[in-house]
Amino acid sequence: MSLGGGNSSEGPNAGGIFVQFNQDCTSLVAGSSSGYHLFSLTPDDGIEEIYGSHSGQETCLVDRLFSSSLVAIVTVSAPRKLIVCHYKKGTEICNYSYSNTILAVKLNRSRLIVCLEESLHIHNIRDMKILHTIRDTPPNARGLCALSPCVDHCYVAYPGSSAVGEVQIFDAVHLNAKCVISAHDSPLAALAWSMCGRRLATASERGTVIRVFAVPERTRLYEFRRGMKRCVSIACLAFSACGAYLAATSNTETVHVFRLQENAERAVEDSSAAGNSPTEPGWVDWMSQTLSAGLVYLPAQVTDVLSQGRAFASAKLPRAGYRAVAAVTNVSRQARLLVATSEGILYVYSLDPTEGGECTLLRTHSLLEPRTPANDVASGCSYAGALRGRLPEDMTESEREHELNTAMAGSPPRGSYDIRDPRHFPPMRAPTDTSATE
Repeated sequence: MSLGGGNSSEGPNAGGIFVQFNQDCTSLVAGSSSGYHLFSLTPDDGIEEIYGSHSGQETCLVDRLFSSSLVAIVTVSAPRKLIVCHYKKGTEICNYSYSNTILAVKLNRSRLIVCLEESLHIHNIRDMKILHTIRDTPPNARGLCALSPCVDHCYVAYPGSSAVGEVQIFDAVHLNAKCVISAHDSPLAALAWSMCGRRLATASERGTVIRVFAVPERTRLYEFRRGMKRCVSIACLAFSACGAYLAATSNTETVHVFRLQENAERAVEDSSAAGNSPTEPGWVDWMSQTLSAGLVYLPAQVTDVLSQGRAFASAKLPRAGYRAVAAVTNVSRQARLLVATSEGILYVYSLDPTEGGECTLLRTHSLLEPRTPANDVASGCSYAGALRGRLPEDMTESEREHELNTAMAGSPPRGSYDIRDPRHFPPMRAPTDTSATE
């Protein structure tokens, strides 16, 4: 769900800032010339800046672990160094340097993946120790790789060839190669995992066909045609959290949303069980059934094209020419298509889950307007570290592991800082026993 490879001329900072949604699309991160920023989505289709580092160092890569306090960043001034932070405390927990420029960083609750042009490094996220290095991968200048959000199916997908669209699947828990998928005839341009870690979406540099595979079975489940008029450069593929939709952005002004029929029907059933009125099949479903019934009478070449699904919905960006990432999510139980661009703009569109069609633009947000961050802590040393009189680089291995585990804990609801809770505000000195004087 990011804009793509690190610091290359076609990377996420080319012509703008780095933007990326977190793994479950509940928040958005942005890297700018002044540092990095974290935003949360509000029930009224708005956004709220929950943190701004304001370090003065241009950030070219940043990723947040779900709704936790753990953030991984890479700066323009040190493109080979990964910095892992606890943003609420302003703590730099650890940093690692690599032999080449870091092109991508991916996180889940078990692993952290660092992608270089010709290697992948797999870290245990709980102590940041390197567990395995995949060396001599095919040249991957854009840092194309994807890590499943699901720890039960903790797979890494990356290009297996620079000439054709071959995908290598690696098990990041058992540290072995899982399978190889021949996805496209031309080189890969985008990869994305579903939340369950069993579905992989792929697109090639040609940009006309998007495919979804079952992993590790390697079965092709869906094939969608983005368009036939021209080849485009796919910038982002993103599954919805429910698995019913797949969004795709490109170098054009159009964002496409495809519906995965089986999961979409399940989402409707879940919605009905929750008390919402069930929806009737729309004209898109009727048209798909009609086409499928007539395919047996057509030549094989025509059948291949007609059997490819078309976009269920689409949205037009007001401004073209900026790379974009997308997310399909629910805001106050309403389906929304979110599109963030490297211009620093977030667009919020309504998405009709029954009829699809053209999405309506509801809100436009500028990400880098002057704001008052909710939790802006000076970087460099944590509050707890200041109490101990220790700098981050002086932490022992056990202290570092404790900080990592603390940062990985999910964020509590807003207003979570409790002055009575020593985990949030440890006392400056031991409390005195006043019971005898009361």
